[in-house]
Amino acid sequence: MSAMIESASIVAGAPKPRTRIVLVEDHAILREGLKALIEIEPDFEIAGDFGRVSEGLAAICRLQPDLVLMDLSLPGSSGFELLAKIKDVAPRARKLVLTAHSSEENIRAALNADADGYVLKEANRAELMLAIRTVSAGQRFLCRAVANKILSGYLSGGQPRRSPSVAQSITGREREVLRRIALGESNKVIARALVLSVKTIEKHRSNLMRKLHLHNAAAITLFAVRNGLMGDPRIAAPFDTDFHRKISVG
Repeated sequence: MSAMIESASIVAGAPKPRTRIVLVEDHAILREGLKALIEIEPDFEIAGDFGRVSEGLAAICRLQPDLVLMDLSLPGSSGFELLAKIKDVAPRARKLVLTAHSSEENIRAALNADADGYVLKEANRAELMLAIRTVSAGQRFLCRAVANKILSGYLSGGQPRRSPSVAQSITGREREVLRRIALGESNKVIARALVLSVKTIEKHRSNLMRKLHLHNAAAITLFAVRNGLMGDPRIAAPFDTDFHRKISVG
């Protein structure tokens, strides 16, 4: 009996497997820097690093990593093509884009090509590490600059890509709370506007994140915009120039 307890304790205390990452970036110096930066973290492991789509795709098929960290501008063929092919050769691999391309067109194209996260190369180390952990955990992630740009474009009249199943997954009250979170309102402001307690708003926020598998306000913003939950952009709240400070990445 004591041997069984001791064995169970060893299993319980076993270290969590590291997240295996394949890096696809054509600039060698940047690739080496990213590799060194990521491997400082005890829960990450670079399983392979490559500079071309063909090499990266073959390695992804062979290595079956947990996550692919990749640029969009790659020699041979585009990163969008790589994104589309990863789900065929490694369906469980999560896909995080790390790029200098900040246009809304590129952001939307990457997300439509099944990217699970989008981070600009101007992001700091803490935001990149959070992005990797968030995407590895099965959730979506947008860096603050990207979430800001998408919301700004929508409030300027952009059209969202709607999903008919959304209305069935959340209640009317949750829909309103989600819209206000996406606009950058705090729990206190939302509670005051809806004449509810802060605890009630916190519960709604928690339920939304659980139901929709969202991790932070940036992901909520993306979900609300892409699914047409922001209301009429002509009557939406004015865009806040300090919005990037209101979107949490934690």
